[in-house]
Amino acid sequence: MGVAAGRIMTRNTPEIIEVDPQQLQEVVRRAEQSLDPSDAELIRAVFESYAYVADLVQDQNTSIRRLRKLFFGARTEKTDAVVGPAADSRDGAASREAAADGGPSLKDSHEAQSDEADAEPAPTGHGRNRADDYRGAHRIDVPHESLQAGDPCPECGQGTVYENSPGVLVRISGQAPLEAKVYQLQKLRCHVCGKVFTAQAPEAAGTQKYDATAASMIALLKYGSGLPFNRLEGLQRDLEIPLPASTQWDIVHAFAPGIAPAFEELIRQAAQGDVVHNDDTTVKILELMGDRGREARDAGDPSRTGLFTSGIVASRQGKRMALFFSGRRHAGENLAEVLKLRAEQRERPIQMCDALSRNMPRELATIVANCLAHARRQFVEVSDRFPEECRTVLEALKGVYHNDAIARREGLSAEQRLGIHQAHSQETMDQLQNWLKQQFDDKLVEPNSALGGAVGYMLKHWERLTLFLRQAGAPLDNNLCERALKKAILHRKNALFFKTRNGARVGDMYMSLIHTCELNQASPFDYLTELLRHGDDVAANPDRWMPWNYEANLADRAAA
Repeated sequence: MGVAAGRIMTRNTPEIIEVDPQQLQEVVRRAEQSLDPSDAELIRAVFESYAYVADLVQDQNTSIRRLRKLFFGARTEKTDAVVGPAADSRDGAASREAAADGGPSLKDSHEAQSDEADAEPAPTGHGRNRADDYRGAHRIDVPHESLQAGDPCPECGQGTVYENSPGVLVRISGQAPLEAKVYQLQKLRCHVCGKVFTAQAPEAAGTQKYDATAASMIALLKYGSGLPFNRLEGLQRDLEIPLPASTQWDIVHAFAPGIAPAFEELIRQAAQGDVVHNDDTTVKILELMGDRGREARDAGDPSRTGLFTSGIVASRQGKRMALFFSGRRHAGENLAEVLKLRAEQRERPIQMCDALSRNMPRELATIVANCLAHARRQFVEVSDRFPEECRTVLEALKGVYHNDAIARREGLSAEQRLGIHQAHSQETMDQLQNWLKQQFDDKLVEPNSALGGAVGYMLKHWERLTLFLRQAGAPLDNNLCERALKKAILHRKNALFFKTRNGARVGDMYMSLIHTCELNQASPFDYLTELLRHGDDVAANPDRWMPWNYEANLADRAAA
């Protein structure tokens, strides 16, 4: 919008024209004959998007809210944000309906407990970090300029001073992600014989131009924070410490064999997990796309065209292990490969995933649980059209999640958590199941409608969705794995693709170790650096170099 000659100039409103699908197909066909395939494909995608949006707009059930959610995504899926806060008149709506039919009340057994919305709010705080939060900071002890412990008090002259808790000052300075030191070695030359004498390099200079800390920082920025090589190249250039993108890849690739034994050990330990989560997201690997991809498919299985990054998060004895695998295999196949390393005497693990068949390992049996958040999300997506029905489901699940939060906050064991759910969530879920069945039995919901699809999905997978009521340790949802996959999604959004399968393999190794450190409150930078500095011992004893025990191992080595 602009202003000219005292009046507001607005952009001309585009002319709306009526175009039937046949006309669009004819235009696309002519475009394919006269344009490059990539340009023609872009035109086809634009036309298909236009037709899809036009159909949505013409659908009388489509609201502005749904369109905004489609284009921009939902900001939050909390119950109050989706269907509004539950008023007193609404709390008993489902109960009154069930009571009128002589059935049980859907008002759950949490009346004696406070709802999550009624819990005491967490203190807001001042928004600043404590000095103890700077665990990676260099700490400098500053002694008193004139006193020591045991000296007479200069104020009263009668007592003696003793050691107290130190005062703390935090000072933060900026620096380049990768710093450089230039050692200028003095050279002296004899004016008679011409012999040149060069100063010996200090021991601190080391023997390598790029040391372990450089590789760790590049890997952490690239595979942990999603900063592409070319973007880091630009940042380093602005800071006048150049580091080309190709050099960055050479560095992380050269150091990759040093972390490989730890990655293989991580896979072995993840295979012993009591609970394993798995899911997929898409990935681009140029070597497996286009002409080269077609050649690779012809040599193998020509029907396999998809490319995935599979995320697997395993839990055992309070430790969590994250694994990433990129390539043609989907999550179920990658999980099957991991579980082949499982000890024979161990019982079947609990597997948490959504209901897609490709998430299931076909060769090895697991105790399968399906994601309750995935089923809940289907009601969230149609809540603008069926607010009261969705409120019934969301409020019931809200109580279940509240019980789980109590168990987590109090640090209950898997068996104690199971007891909490059986005592306080079982009745809620039984009532919810009866309500869902009633929607179909009494023909209150059309099975082919959007709400009918959500109800049908939940009933179809009910046993797996409610495994947490029967099996100790069974999680409610797959959010742990979905959060892990955000690492891969962030990399895909910023770096767009891997060039080769080898590049994807290197990225998977670094990403797996970095996220496992984050899950176990270990420093990824320090961990990768120590792995690269102690490569021989990592290869010989990889089980002693996991993110949760490497610091103890270093302490033992220092004491020996």
